[in-house]
Amino acid sequence: MTLRLYDTRAQDLRDFVPLDPGNVTMYVCGPTVQSGPHIGHVRAALSFDLLRRWLEKRHGRVTFVRNVTDIDDKVLANATDAEPWWALAYRIEQEFAAAYAGIGILPPTYEPRATASVPQMQELIALLIDRGHAYPAADGSGDVYFDVRSWAEYGALTHQSIDAMEAAEDADPRGKRNPQDFALWKGSKSDEPADARWVSPWGEGRPGWHIECSAMAKRYLGPEFDIHGGGLDLRFPHHENELAQSTAAGDAFARYWVHNGLVTVNGQKMSKSLGNFTLAADVLAARDPLVVRYALAAAHYRSSLDLTESSWTEAEAALGRIRTFLERGERLAKPGWGQAKEGLPQEFVEAMDDDLSVPRALAAIHTSIRSGNALLDAGKYDEARQDVMDVIQMTLVLGINPHSSQWNGTGGGAEAAALDALVQTMITQRAQARADKDWAAADRIRDAIAAAGITLEDTPAGTHWSIDG
Repeated sequence: MTLRLYDTRAQDLRDFVPLDPGNVTMYVCGPTVQSGPHIGHVRAALSFDLLRRWLEKRHGRVTFVRNVTDIDDKVLANATDAEPWWALAYRIEQEFAAAYAGIGILPPTYEPRATASVPQMQELIALLIDRGHAYPAADGSGDVYFDVRSWAEYGALTHQSIDAMEAAEDADPRGKRNPQDFALWKGSKSDEPADARWVSPWGEGRPGWHIECSAMAKRYLGPEFDIHGGGLDLRFPHHENELAQSTAAGDAFARYWVHNGLVTVNGQKMSKSLGNFTLAADVLAARDPLVVRYALAAAHYRSSLDLTESSWTEAEAALGRIRTFLERGERLAKPGWGQAKEGLPQEFVEAMDDDLSVPRALAAIHTSIRSGNALLDAGKYDEARQDVMDVIQMTLVLGINPHSSQWNGTGGGAEAAALDALVQTMITQRAQARADKDWAAADRIRDAIAAAGITLEDTPAGTHWSIDG
């Protein structure tokens, strides 16, 4: 079987064939760190975490680059006298890192900041000028623009004609030849901080947003790499401009373009500019992080995700079934443990290879749970071991195995220990009542436990409890 990914440029599913089958190369646009992450940012990062995990399962190694845009108009606008732009950028970068780590997103192989690659950006700009695809503004502002009409393939990613595009609004238009030309370099302005500018052949200034990713992708992955990822909202103008300037400079650039769908609120994109966002820190403070991960992964990565209260409830119930089955299976099937068949179930592999269909992969997990529970109910412990091992392996691939070391302590702590002590005391009292043939007392204890939403399971190895899910 072959992994097939939806390539935005091709507007179709394509077989994924990496340049080096032993090392997949992947660049994903990271955050512009002007303010803290909302849940849409976390969903986007999770989409590519899931893709990375599957590529690692298939190919063994993935060089994964996710940048940080730490110099930008918005970063400068949100800075204050008490918190300069560079301090704000660092603080917000840490907030993003905490949110990512909170739901188990793996750290990137490299996480470059834009301000560390300014010389590479200037080299790329100079090359574009030499090739006739960029020009310094004639108004003495120090701005440098990409000349979109000099590059016949401009619009190839989003399949638009130049005349149908809106004017680029990333710089003062006075020095432009065409309204759609976009800024590669922004000349310094008197109201901007003195430490937010770099010396260049065109005058002091700072890089435009689009040139940053082209330069960093090339620096860390080379002139051609496998996958470029990002949110659906980045296709235009950001990714369109990246593709144009990199290919105009002579680089093959990304071979596959993959975009995740957005989190919506009442059908509208969740956005800081619209003021309809939910901060990731607030969600993670109120909910089990594993539940958040499951809920954000449950929809296909290319679809819009409209989060509601039921999203969290359904994720919590699904994880409860996984957790209960693994605890039950490992407890009951272990005495009959034999050698389980290696590899992942066919249904799971086919789902993940079909454009990363995580919803179908989750369905495969719950199919194995139902099968395993039926075998355990029938006392076929030895046969159930395959379903237990399959669920363990599938949930590890998706990063949702509740027994994984990254989730140790989730749902635990003093409260869980206190609950276990109380329930175990009641189980002991019930066992004593049954031994004394005091059936009425045994039934009262059983009913009290059931009323609290707790299920008891009597096995040859003793009585075990779980919370109904």
